[in-house]
Amino acid sequence: MKYHPFVIPFSIGLAFVMLYIVGMWAYWIIRLSRREQKIVWKRLFSFRTIAAIWESMMEGLFHRKIFRKHALLGYMHMSLAFGWFMLIVLGNFESRLYPHSNINPPYYPIFFEFFRHDLSPLREYEEIFTFLMDFFLLLVISGVMLAFFKRIKSRILGMRRTTKHIRIDRIALTSLWFIFPLRILAESVTAGLYNTGHFFTNFLGQNVIYNLPLDQLYYPAWWAYSIALGLFFVTLPFSRYMHIPSEILLIFLRKYGVKEKEHHSTFTKIELNACSRCGICIDTCQLSTNLNISNTQPAYFLRDLRYSQPNEQLRETCMMCMRCVEACPVGIEVVKIRENERKEHQLYSENSYNYLNGYSYPKAKVAFFAGCMGHLTPSVIKSTLKLFEAAGVDYTFIDKDGSICCGRPLQLGGQAIAAKQLIDKNNALIHATGAELLVTTCPICAREFRHNYHLNIPVLHHSQYLLELVNSNRLKLKKTDLNVAYHDPCELSRGLSITEEPRELLSKTVNLVESGKQIGKNSLCCGGSLGATNISAEQRRTIAVATVNQITQADTNILATACPLCKKTFCSAQDTVAIQDIAEILANNLANIKNQNPTKKSAEREVITA
Repeated sequence: MKYHPFVIPFSIGLAFVMLYIVGMWAYWIIRLSRREQKIVWKRLFSFRTIAAIWESMMEGLFHRKIFRKHALLGYMHMSLAFGWFMLIVLGNFESRLYPHSNINPPYYPIFFEFFRHDLSPLREYEEIFTFLMDFFLLLVISGVMLAFFKRIKSRILGMRRTTKHIRIDRIALTSLWFIFPLRILAESVTAGLYNTGHFFTNFLGQNVIYNLPLDQLYYPAWWAYSIALGLFFVTLPFSRYMHIPSEILLIFLRKYGVKEKEHHSTFTKIELNACSRCGICIDTCQLSTNLNISNTQPAYFLRDLRYSQPNEQLRETCMMCMRCVEACPVGIEVVKIRENERKEHQLYSENSYNYLNGYSYPKAKVAFFAGCMGHLTPSVIKSTLKLFEAAGVDYTFIDKDGSICCGRPLQLGGQAIAAKQLIDKNNALIHATGAELLVTTCPICAREFRHNYHLNIPVLHHSQYLLELVNSNRLKLKKTDLNVAYHDPCELSRGLSITEEPRELLSKTVNLVESGKQIGKNSLCCGGSLGATNISAEQRRTIAVATVNQITQADTNILATACPLCKKTFCSAQDTVAIQDIAEILANNLANIKNQNPTKKSAEREVITA
């Protein structure tokens, strides 16, 4: 026998979900731009495809990134994904090795124990298959139990909060949770009647439920299992579980070089569907951990963008610090997507900045740009120029007398039209200096110049350039016994991947003291982010104080940063530890200039008056 009516719910669900996924994949690929399609076809038969297959296995089945975050959380995801995958694979092998004369229908491997009670034709493979099927079934059910437990006590699995799901997600989640308990019931009843299982299902069938009327439970158990599978498959495309097929396509497209554009595109839709709403971004976000704002993170923003239009609170309540991007197991470019969504709400016209006049500055080999925040922290500018003078740098200060913003704050707010006007004016100004190098103290400016200006000269953050000057002996520093903790600015660490140069530079003159795991690309935001326009000064102060407390110790003399915005935010929020920019620390420790090394108190006074 190879058919029974109970397979109908499963068969309908499987046919529906397969047709939907294939249809959506085809639709998305067809809707890619012609340039993207050419890139995909050109790189399809290359090592990139092998790399995509490998990453799909490591992330889709083993959830490597989640394991790195928390082992038990990673195990939960892995046991469900890899365990179910192995049950499907083993079921297919088992049904194919079993002697038969006809082609097996799709449901046959799934319900093999129902159709075949005598497994002796498998000969020496019978013991292997029954053991492995029970083993992986037990693996999956352990993951289901952890998933259920996570909804009650998420902290044990390394999560402070779990995602609040919408109705379709709850239906799909409930059906998923029922699938494997119902399978255990069906196979245990069958094992109790026909001895078809192994250590797990045989034990349950012959020792735990043997007193139940197994012959009366037999068909209802298999029907319930089939219905649970069918319901999950039918709800999958419309729920968070659409991330399973979407993530696979996303991985392949990324490997081929497709990425987010300057506006929403088909690739955006793929990323929206690839979000599993796992909730990791909620714990990562400092708005959640420091301010208890836990309803605007990517899990909710991407969800609402997928189904409808995000409201203003969802769209604007984000510091754009990129911590969620680093933590996201799928690697969704959520900051770019949010920025593009903000572009839909322009506040400025094409003529908003016509009033700005052109400036001109002397030609030089190095163009120095302080930026808006640099001018609000003049001590940073003063120290940087002091170092340039000591090293004999041929520079021109291109925003000394009149500053035109780099455009990054407008970009973060989605005001692309206004930002384009500033970019054009600054481009002309930079080219007019004939500079061979552009240096800025502000990571926000550095990222904007690198990513959106398309300059034909290198752009360096001042920590990179100052390190070059020190390594080439153009700057000589003296070693001090100051204990300095370094804070990685968001735009420098996650935006530009610059984390080692500032540390190497500081270690040449002070004792660098690292504290905790919140360093490098995992660093905390200062709270002064230009990306969030609707959080108060007090809320920013709360974030700043929490960040300072996490990265400093009792014996920390100075908290060093490499961003004028971070310095200003930290200084405004607290006065317990001195805050200095890297340039200020170096300028105070030049070997060829007599200067009293600052104590903690004198450094605090300097910061407050800067």
